[in-house]
Amino acid sequence: MSSMGEPTFFLGLHVMQRDDRIFISQDKYMADLLKKFDFVTMKTASTPIETDKALLKDEEAAGVDVHLYKSMIGSLMYLIASRPDIMFAVCACSSDYARASIDRKSTTGGCQLLGKRLIS
Repeated sequence: MSSMGEPTFFLGLHVMQRDDRIFISQDKYMADLLKKFDFVTMKTASTPIETDKALLKDEEAAGVDVHLYKSMIGSLMYLIASRPDIMFAVCACSSDYARASIDRKSTTGGCQLLGKRLIS
C-alpha cells in the first residue's frame, strides 16, 4: 500500500491524514447505505415507535423480506465498530427482529464489548 500513496478510502472508511492526526469517518459508507435501502426520501421521527408497547404481528400487512432485513442488519453491524451509540439498537434488532413478541425469527444472543467493557 505504501507504493500507492496515502489511502483516502479503505474498506468503507474515509481516511484523512494531517500532520498531527488521522481522521477516520464512515460518512460516505452511511450515505451509500441510505441510498441502497432507499432511506433518503423517508420522513424522520424522534421516536419511530411507542417504546412501552410490544410489537405484534400485523396479519394484514405484507411479510418482511428476510434477505433485505438481514442485509440491512449486516450493513449496520459494520458501522458499530465506530459508532457505539447505535450498537445496542443494531444488536437488539439482529437477535430477535426488534423484540417481536409473537413470532421471533431468531433467538441468538451475544455479548458486545467496546475495548474491555461490556456494552450489551
